[in-house]
Formats: sequence, structure tokens, C-alpha cells
Amino acid sequence: MSRTVAIIGAGYVGLPLAQVFTEAGNKVILLDVSAERVAMINRGESYIEDVPSELLVKLVAAGLEATTDYDRLREVEGILIALPTPLSKQREPDLSIVRSAVELIAPRLQKGQLVVLESTTYPGTTREIVQPILEKGSGLTAGKDFFLAFSPERVDPGRLDWTTKTVPKVVGGIDEASTEAAADLYSSAIDTIHRVSSPEAAELTKLLENIFRSVNIALMNELAQLCDRMGIDIWEVVDAAATKPFGYMRFEPGPGLGGHCIPIDPFYLTWKAREYDFTTEFIELAGKVNSDMPYYCRSRVSQALNHGLGKSLKDAKILVLGVAYKADISDMRESPSIKLIQLLQGAGAKISYHDPHVPAFEEHGVKLTSVPLDPPAYDAVVIATAHSGIDYAQLVVDAKIVVDFRNATGRAGVRSDKIWKL
Repeated sequence: MSRTVAIIGAGYVGLPLAQVFTEAGNKVILLDVSAERVAMINRGESYIEDVPSELLVKLVAAGLEATTDYDRLREVEGILIALPTPLSKQREPDLSIVRSAVELIAPRLQKGQLVVLESTTYPGTTREIVQPILEKGSGLTAGKDFFLAFSPERVDPGRLDWTTKTVPKVVGGIDEASTEAAADLYSSAIDTIHRVSSPEAAELTKLLENIFRSVNIALMNELAQLCDRMGIDIWEVVDAAATKPFGYMRFEPGPGLGGHCIPIDPFYLTWKAREYDFTTEFIELAGKVNSDMPYYCRSRVSQALNHGLGKSLKDAKILVLGVAYKADISDMRESPSIKLIQLLQGAGAKISYHDPHVPAFEEHGVKLTSVPLDPPAYDAVVIATAHSGIDYAQLVVDAKIVVDFRNATGRAGVRSDKIWKL
């Protein structure tokens, strides 16, 4: 049975979500505050790599429609909110974008409609923030006049083996009827639905997933620094440990955390935990270790230049390979490469970058354009993101010094005195 669905937010979560609902034969209205984004979507021009333009053209032809008009919400059965939930400068939850959207939804809410929040947030947001705004602005009662639930997004940009359609969808409503309404809607487009008892359980599920990664990556980052002092190759140890077929899950060190989830989401729980007079020590320690990694990596670059070339960081010409937060995508959200570039520039180094996926960027006061890959022109090449299209064996041949924070040279089977690893 075809459904009518509105998705609020046409970003890395909203657009792939619109894709799966449209491909399943549903009518989808995609809302966004950006008139430019809306026009691009309706022309079939994509800005999201996971939904390429050639696919978007077909989705628009199949009925996908983008708009800035919130009045269109009156036409739909379900309203899915997929908007950013950043942190403030004080690293506290900033729900202003979600609040604004919910305030626009409320006066347009119809009896029998379903509202689902997908934006990552702390346990209690759906019931304590979203529900009161909707009820006050609509005059309707959640659980009686309309359904309300939380279902965390689980998007991993660039991933092909697990997609929005195939990753199991967790849903938790404010009551059983809301849970079933959400499960019914999502089951029209997504393969597997997993019900939980409440929106709070669903909210915490998403945080647990990302905290798990943050803590384990922090452990690897801490061990990488210890291994440096002990003269042990951390990558050799990780590879060896990964041969164990049980009781071990592979995580790797790196120059810091990036992406829309792991660097941000754990702090939603640390903030909420204070309300319960509880300190989340593992989470906060992991955050400290991970956020310190760009500083450690700057020191590693300095060591490589000093011991490898007898040159100081000041005035050194450095080429940073990769500014996206992970390999083979253009997504730069929270990319540790940006912080590393800032730190290297602050030490007086002359920085250029090469990234086939990011032709130019301006972030946090850093404005650069990607340059051709010409390793001999630089004192050092720093591998911050290991895109697969680069010949790392040839890179080592051509470069004076390679500082490899992703083990790209190791995976290429290259050994050389020119290589300095994390």
C-alpha cells in the first residue's frame, strides 16, 4: 500500500531516506529551508554522493518532490524529522534547529498523523521537548489524536554493503500504538524493523552505538602513543589481534574523530547524565583522548621533519592528503584533517592539500583549494585520509618524507625509512 510521507531535512540522512521511501512506491515530500537545495533536488541535481544525480532524476520522475512549504504537511500520513543536532561552543546539546521545525509542524498537525524524530539526541527529547511543542501548537494530544515516536538514523556515508534500506530500523513510540504506527510506516520501505519499549530506549540506542566506537577508537589512539614510546608498530599489533575469530573487534587509531556522529553524539549523554548526578567517565575520557590526537599528530609531523630531514616545522612545505573525514567520500563534517591543518599552520608550516573528492573548502578560518599530487615539491606528505585512488607505493618513492596516520602505506605493503607512522 502506497503511503504519503514528509521528510524534513534534505541532508545526508533525509535524502537517502527519501530515496528508499520513493523506490518503495510511496509519495514523498522532502522539506528543506534552503530554496537552493529544493530547486536542485527538483531539477535532479544531487549534492549527496550516496544519491547520485542520475538516480535522483529517476526519483523525481517517480514522484519525489522537494519544497520549502510547511503547509504541505497537511497532506501526509507520516512526518519524519531528519535535522542536525550540533553541539554548542560549550559542548552542550543545541536543539534549536529541531525545535524550530517542530514549532512549524505543530499548527499544521492533523489528527491521525505520525511524527517521528530521527535526529540524534539525548534520552527524553521526544517526550520532553517534541511532544509538548506539538501538543501546545496543535491542540491535539499525543497517543490519542496523533502518533509520536523516535527512530534513530543509522547512515554511514559511502557505505555500499549496508544502506538505509537494509540497516535494521529501531523504533520506539510514546505508547504501543505509536510504536506500531512507526513500525508500519517504515516497513513500507525498510527491510527490518526492531521495536523497543519507549522513545528513550531508542534515543539511547543510537548514543550507545556511537559511544561504543568512540571509546574503542580512543583505546587504540592511546595504545598508538604508547607503542611509539615502546618501539612497537601498533598496526602490526592490530592486524595480529584481528586474526582472533572471537572476543575481539577491530578498531584502528587515527588523527582524530570525524563525521556527523561519533565526535558529537556521546556528549549528548554526558550532558544529560548530569541531571541524574552521574558522571560518564569512560565517555569523557574517550572524548579527551580522541580530541587530543591532532595535537599528537602535529608533534609526529614535527619529529619526522626534524629527524628525517633536519628541518623544523616552521616554514616547512607540507602536503596533506585527504581532508574528508573518511576515505572515498567528500563529507568533511568534523574532519580531524581541518584541526591538524590549523595546528600545522599555527606552527608556521606552509600547508597545501590534495583530495580528489574535495576540490576546495573553507572551514574554521581555513580556506584552501586542492592542488595536484606532486610529492617531490614538499618537505613532507601527511596522509590524513587514505582515499583508495592514490598509489601509495609510488607516493613513498616520490616523497621526501611520508607521515602516515592511516597505515595506507602498510596496507600497500610498502616499507621504507621515509615512512613515519602513527
